[in-house]
Amino acid sequence: MLRKLDLRSGTPVWSAYRSSAVPADRLTRDVKTDVLIVGMGISGAMMAEALTRDGHSVICIDRRGPLKGSTAATTALVQFEIDQPLITLSNMIGGDAARQAWRRSRLSLLNLRGRIAELNISCRAAGTPSLYLAGNRLDASDLRREAQARRDAGIGASILTRQPLRETFGIDRAAAILSHGNLALDPRKLTSGLLSAALQRKARFHAPAEATAIEGNRLGVTVATRDGPMIKAHHLVLATGYELLDIVPSTGHRIISTWAIATRPQPKKLWPLAAMLWEASDPYLYVRATSDGRVICGGEDEEFTDEERRDALTAQKTDRLEKKLASIFPQLDTAAEFAWSGSFGATGTGLPIIGTLPGHPRVQAVMGYGGNGITFSQIASEIVSASIAGREDTDGSLFAFKA
Repeated sequence: MLRKLDLRSGTPVWSAYRSSAVPADRLTRDVKTDVLIVGMGISGAMMAEALTRDGHSVICIDRRGPLKGSTAATTALVQFEIDQPLITLSNMIGGDAARQAWRRSRLSLLNLRGRIAELNISCRAAGTPSLYLAGNRLDASDLRREAQARRDAGIGASILTRQPLRETFGIDRAAAILSHGNLALDPRKLTSGLLSAALQRKARFHAPAEATAIEGNRLGVTVATRDGPMIKAHHLVLATGYELLDIVPSTGHRIISTWAIATRPQPKKLWPLAAMLWEASDPYLYVRATSDGRVICGGEDEEFTDEERRDALTAQKTDRLEKKLASIFPQLDTAAEFAWSGSFGATGTGLPIIGTLPGHPRVQAVMGYGGNGITFSQIASEIVSASIAGREDTDGSLFAFKA
């Protein structure tokens, strides 16, 4: 059933920071639950926390184990700014829908910050401004239109021309949009914190456990696992990230390969405010700092899924990322202390697809996260938990599977 991928290779920077282990037991007998979640990465963790908070009994399974998929490969630029510029997205899905997607993204980031604070999760979370730099996709005049479109949608955005950009941040580009309210964090610590909160509410975690068959009707779902035991649930949530089960339609979804590096800690050489950077380019570069002064730089994306080919390019991509980073910040030591590659999913609009699977009323799925994976996982936890509780999320149709 599972479209299996080798989701990452190399050594992500997060291995340098200890995160709490999440215990999971072998599944040795048939079990029942209100909600079964397949996947124990960031998406599954947000689902488990939200659903146990609502009082549901929850079981999570994962064929690898907690935090062992693509979560560790993310660079964790947790932004409300969607990969697809607002002016571009408006042309794709209409201005009203595009503006609402951006507003919901911003709201969900605020909700995530609140959840981290409420649960007292220590994940090095820090509010961070961002700079969207002019590039080969949007030039300076395009960025002015983009900034105005965001302001018209009620989203703050300031345009910086070349001189103030150089004077304030030391970056030589024609223009940039300055935004506030994004979030930098450690994704493994966040995921383990959310799973721990669900465990405290009696969630049950089983791994390694792989779903091999799904049978469902309007009353519930039965999931078979590779080792034999069956799981019966009133609802099934597929949070398998970029490895889709065959039951999930893949139309409009594609897998992309990406690369990232992280430098040694050098806090005294960081740029002002340690602002996140990303380019209006294709492929684009993105940069952030960690709390101890490392610089993470990623990009060089390519549209293929061959893991061996992806991994063979890591040395070449690392060299390119080092040079690109040095061209922006010549004061940095850009030598990679960590280098890794990964696969991630994307959709044509840059928006996720979230909700009930067509023809499967008891099965919910989330897919197509692109560069906003953590923010979109938060949106998914809100939409899916509302649906399971019998409530309607006002933005549910915006992200729903198309029949």
